[in-house]
Amino acid sequence: MDKQSTSPAHPATAPRGRIRDTAGQDQRMAHAAPSRRKWIVPVIAGTGVLLLTAWVASRWMGGAQSFDASRMRIAQVTRGDLVRDLSADGKVIASNSPTLYAIAAGTVHLSIVAGDKVTRGQALATIDSPELRSKLVQEESTLASFEAAASRAQLDAQIARANAQRALDQASVDRTAAQRDLERYQRAFDGGAVPKNDLNRAQDMMKKADIGLAAAQRDFSLQSAGASLDARNKQLQAQRQQAVVAEARRQVELLTLRAPFDGQVGQVQVPQGTQVIANGPVLSVVDLSKFEVEMKVPESFARDLGIGMPAQISANNATFPAEIAAVSPEVVSGEVTARVRFANGKQPPGLRQNQRLSVRIVMDTRKHVLMVERGPFLEQDGGNVAYVVDGSSAVRRPIRTGAASLSSVEITSGLNVGDRIVVSGTDQFNNADRVRISGN
Repeated sequence: MDKQSTSPAHPATAPRGRIRDTAGQDQRMAHAAPSRRKWIVPVIAGTGVLLLTAWVASRWMGGAQSFDASRMRIAQVTRGDLVRDLSADGKVIASNSPTLYAIAAGTVHLSIVAGDKVTRGQALATIDSPELRSKLVQEESTLASFEAAASRAQLDAQIARANAQRALDQASVDRTAAQRDLERYQRAFDGGAVPKNDLNRAQDMMKKADIGLAAAQRDFSLQSAGASLDARNKQLQAQRQQAVVAEARRQVELLTLRAPFDGQVGQVQVPQGTQVIANGPVLSVVDLSKFEVEMKVPESFARDLGIGMPAQISANNATFPAEIAAVSPEVVSGEVTARVRFANGKQPPGLRQNQRLSVRIVMDTRKHVLMVERGPFLEQDGGNVAYVVDGSSAVRRPIRTGAASLSSVEITSGLNVGDRIVVSGTDQFNNADRVRISGN
């Protein structure tokens, strides 16, 4: 059989009545397997991308950034008593340490040296001031002159009153004589012994005596008042000069500087035998029985301090009760100066000026409150935000804070007992809503 007899018949030449199969439509595909492998790689890559995206999303949900826990401090919220106190070091100062000044210019003669113990009224130094002593002598002489003038004025007043009294007495005698003559002439006239003219003349003499007596009485009053006024004026001048002399004498007495109380000589500002100016400092005296402690308080606590607030001073391994005696009204370099006084006059023995002591001031105690360790988070956002640790992440949460002490701060809302928050290191979070903490 040849090839033509064995090849299939062409559809056009196929005999009629025979059903055609699909053998003529089937074709061999030489590259079917490589085409399927071409789609497997993209599918696998897409699946990996989806998995990576899901992992990144889970990481984003767990925290937008990741920070090392060793670079931050985490504290737990607890409930207890919050004691608002303030502890600081202070230096011992004398509560009574006056400086003695020179009342006038002159040469200083010291009777002591710095550090000597003195008693009240003891002479410490003398200032030689010839000018002030000469002024005292002059004022005393003037006083003697005024006192003599006052005495002379009193004597003149007595003489003036005596003369006025003599004139008054003479006028009174004259009136009495005139009264008798009038009565005699009246009886004689009634008996017809004297004429009418003599009676009239007697009546005129009586009126003249009355006028003289009245004038003498007025002159006596005026002379007495004038003499008294002049004497009083002279006496006032003498009293004024007495005050001037007393002041000059006081200044001369103050040329001797005396200890105002029992204590110790502090600093001596003027060397022995040198000249000092008027009102210049000479030396200081320290009262050893009354010491105070001066301390610097941060400005943030200044508004909470008040005079009389209780405090404690540690010295010689013991604690002594004290109270705030004074608070400076001004702020210097972010600090306020406060002075603490020992209570009940009990202070440790052997204290010296500028000695360093530890002071604790108890400002307030709040019972059974939520509190957490104090940290830099209070300065960020005004203490109204905290990062609460939740597993391996920290979530930003609004909170409210109350009173604060040196070690703790009160939480009024936003947190519960047992919550753990980041108290330091939150400045690196950049106000993110959620961060991841590694190594926690």
